[in-house]
Amino acid sequence: MSLERINLIGVPVDICSPENLENEILELLAHPGTKQIVLLSIWDLLKARHKGEFSECIKNANLIIPISKSIIKGARFLKLPVPERYNPFDVVIQILSILESHYKTLYMMGSNKKILRKAESNVASTFPGLRIVGRCVGYYNKNLEDDIVQAIFKAQPSLVLVSDGIKEKNNWGWKRRNRFSSSIFLYYKDAFAIFAKKIKRVNQNVFERGHEIFFEILRNPLKTFLIFPYMWYIIILLYKKITKSGK
Repeated sequence: MSLERINLIGVPVDICSPENLENEILELLAHPGTKQIVLLSIWDLLKARHKGEFSECIKNANLIIPISKSIIKGARFLKLPVPERYNPFDVVIQILSILESHYKTLYMMGSNKKILRKAESNVASTFPGLRIVGRCVGYYNKNLEDDIVQAIFKAQPSLVLVSDGIKEKNNWGWKRRNRFSSSIFLYYKDAFAIFAKKIKRVNQNVFERGHEIFFEILRNPLKTFLIFPYMWYIIILLYKKITKSGK
């Protein structure tokens, strides 16, 4: 891939303009093997700094798209090349549109049966040229995993869109990457709930201001405690600035 990749406090972040996104997706589709697109939040970035499976998943992802304003501010503060920030649902829409225009296929994975069914119906009506080759609900019984993996392997979807209800999130495809022939995995927690109109997507003005966290707190008050890892992020940035090291 021809993208520029920066290292922000030890975590890779790609610089991908909206104009180049289609070419990057098509390039991924042109190559065999399992590929991973990560929608990187500030919380993911902080988690990826620690050694472990999630860190390996992020660092080996094919495309890492920042979705938090704090990531952009951090890059600017450390005088690194500033990446393009994306609204996560917009990324999903763009990728599905790209797949439709090139007659590609989709596998949907996650949520409960009711939400998944409605989400699939709305995806099918919005992207009539996109062929949905399979689906699997989240919260599945562990005994069914081999059957699910085999179903995805046989369907060979261009994209596996993973949503709420898949405990391992981004890690799901990464852990099983050697069991698939050629698919892109993309995780976005709220994708199916938004398609099913169970929840509303974040208002664009709110997103541009970086205030989407307040809506998350309204849905889950425990997220108020995210202020503590955010303060740690500020401390890390200050340390990197003082020591003149973005890594």
